[in-house]
Amino acid sequence: MMKKSFSQIRYIVLAGFCFAFILLAPFSSALTNQSSSMMSSEPYQYHTYQELTDELHSLQENYSSLMTLTSIGKTYEGRDLWMVKLSDDVEQAEDEPGVLFMAAHHGNERPGVEICLFFIRYMLENYLNNSLPEVQNAMNTTQIYLIPMVNPDGVMADSRKNCAPNHGPFGKSPTVTSYGVNLNRNYDDPWFLAYLFPMRYYLPIILPDSSFNYRGPYPFSENETKAVKDFAETHDFSISLSYHSYGEFIIYPWMHTTKQTPDESLFRSVGENISSINNYYLFIKNDRIIPLYGGTLGSSENWLYREKGTLAYTVEVGEERRPTDPQVVYDLCMTHTTIHLYLCQRAQTIESEKSDLHGT
Repeated sequence: MMKKSFSQIRYIVLAGFCFAFILLAPFSSALTNQSSSMMSSEPYQYHTYQELTDELHSLQENYSSLMTLTSIGKTYEGRDLWMVKLSDDVEQAEDEPGVLFMAAHHGNERPGVEICLFFIRYMLENYLNNSLPEVQNAMNTTQIYLIPMVNPDGVMADSRKNCAPNHGPFGKSPTVTSYGVNLNRNYDDPWFLAYLFPMRYYLPIILPDSSFNYRGPYPFSENETKAVKDFAETHDFSISLSYHSYGEFIIYPWMHTTKQTPDESLFRSVGENISSINNYYLFIKNDRIIPLYGGTLGSSENWLYREKGTLAYTVEVGEERRPTDPQVVYDLCMTHTTIHLYLCQRAQTIESEKSDLHGT
């Protein structure tokens, strides 16, 4: 059994590198030739919620056969949570692997929004470009979903948290005591551990409702996370990626412990290929059941993997939270468009790789 397991893992890793090599060779040169409206001597201007909304509607009108735009919910302040689907037969729920890209769980972390919007534009504008067959292949074989701005209220307030009123740490106060919840602590996974290991999981920081990391009165208490939950429960994703900033590193479940998941070799294989594209550091688990000091409870990655079996990653992009150099933002968008295309390609085999790994 040990020999079989090792050979399977070796195959998975080698296959992943082959995918990355095949994809990167044509795509990296093609991207180099793309012109960009981002290039300017002026500081880069990030999209507001309304600008994003207007551009998404315009793209959907111009490419209605390839893109749908759906509101999956509304924020406390009444803004729509937009979900984009890209596919060659976009109105159909085809039997194809799904990938999910999200950004701006934290409203003051904006580069991920630009990356998602750039990717949407790139895929639509280049679908019929015969010199970029990987674009058409991704659209023809993958159900691509994006939620480019999970926290619109936080974006407009330039706040890490959303803007909903709090009524004390457990929601019991009759008066408003503060505003905002850290949405990437509000998913249901696994909350109780903070009470068993309060210092390991920074309970004094995630419990007070005035804290920048306040996780909410209970799991999925917020409109935004409930909307992601409801959407995810009715769709299947082989791989997901959530953008944060900054730090230039990649993490994956489990986010709260050093224990490896049953799919560690797959997580590592895909993660290593992401790292080979963006040169970010991939955090590797050491497979000991130890509560991770400062580990994240209630993250989207943990929940998506535990509930859906999705290979879910966080990528902390860039060297600063909100770079203003247009060249830096453009490079981030180009690099991570390459990653998106790799993940669309790798998604084609993930479920069969899981079956081989677990002997099912």
